[in-house]
Amino acid sequence: MNFSLAAALMLGGTSASLAADKPAKAENELTEAQVKRLEEIDARVLEIKEMDFSEMDRAERKEIKSELKELHKEAKQNGGSGIYISTGALIIIIILLIILL
Repeated sequence: MNFSLAAALMLGGTSASLAADKPAKAENELTEAQVKRLEEIDARVLEIKEMDFSEMDRAERKEIKSELKELHKEAKQNGGSGIYISTGALIIIIILLIILL
C-alpha cells in the first residue's frame, strides 16, 4: 500500500516536471481549401440528416449511405487527427491501474 502511494507520488511529480520542459505541439493548420471543403461536407451531412428516409426506396437509401461513408472518409483525411496508443503502452497503463487501484 505504501509502496504504491509512494510510486504514484513519485510518478506524478516526474510527469509534471517533464511536461514543463516540453515545448507545446504545433496544431495541424488547415488550408483555406480544406476548411471550405469541411464546411461543405458538414452542410451536406446536415442536409442528409433532414431528409425523410421513409419515402425513399432501398436503392436511394443505399446510395445516401455510401455517400455518407465517403464524406466521413474524406473528413477524416483532411482534418482528422487522433491519439494513437501502442499496444505496449496500453498494457503498461492497464497494469499500473490494476496495481494502483
